[in-house]
Parts: sequence; structure tokens; C-alpha cells
Amino acid sequence: MFKKKNLTKFYILIILPITLVYIFNFVIDKKDAFANSNNKTIVEVFKTPTCGCCNGYVLFLEKEKFNVKQTDMRSLHTIKQKYNIPLEMQSCHTSIMDKYFIEGHVPFEAVNKLLKEQPDIDGIALPGMPIGTPGMPGDKDETYVIYQLKDGKSSVFMTI
Repeated sequence: MFKKKNLTKFYILIILPITLVYIFNFVIDKKDAFANSNNKTIVEVFKTPTCGCCNGYVLFLEKEKFNVKQTDMRSLHTIKQKYNIPLEMQSCHTSIMDKYFIEGHVPFEAVNKLLKEQPDIDGIALPGMPIGTPGMPGDKDETYVIYQLKDGKSSVFMTI
């Protein structure tokens, strides 16, 4: 049988370090899970009222704990012009998050990277409506190229 003194040593030498390692890893994992999880970022999604895939993207954002405001418009031309999004970078909806625009069905990993790194850009875009992206039906069957835009000029932000 353990004596109280031995049990205390066992706890201090074995159990406490294991517990601290577990807690440290849990905190790190949660920190990386999604940049928005603790700050309830408001996202405004500009879309047309009848677009089903845009509604799917709104549901994706809400699932990731964003506070989503939907703004339905008959035409998105003025929003895309306001944020200087070139025609070849456009998609069916534009989201505004913090100081950035997010054009189209941009996946989780790219939004997270944008919010964590806070680069000096205007926003990111995934042109078109690729199958398997958030809000779009089907399974991913191609590499997604997400672009970063600054003053209307684009370059690759990341590939997924």
C-alpha cells in the first residue's frame, strides 16, 4: 500500500506533468482550430435572394460560429466594384469579414489562414463555383487555387 508521502511524490512527479502536457496540447489544438472561435466575428454576406449555394455558404459560416448578416441584392455589381474584385476573380457572393473581402466559396483552411496571418491584402478569392467547396454539392475533385488580391491585382494565396 502507498503511504501518503509516496502518493504525493507520485502525483507531483508523474500525474501532474502528464496533466500539464495534456492541458497544454489541448489549448494549442483549440487555438489552431479556427481563428474566429472566440471573437464572434461579424460576417456580412452579399448575395442574391434565390442563390441556394450562397445560402449553403452562409450555413457553413454559421456552423463555424460566425455571426452572419445576409444582405440580399438583385445585382452584386456594386459590391464587386466597391472592393475592386476583377471579373476573372468573381463568384456568386462576396463576404466581408473584418477588413477583408472573401469572394466565393472559399474553404475553411484559407479563411483561417487569412484571419490568423492578417496579411496586407484586400481579400481572397476562389473564382467560380468549384464542386465540393463549402456551400457547393459534391466531393472535391480538383485542387482549389485561392488568390489574394491587393489593389485589383492577384497572386496565389494558397492551394488546397
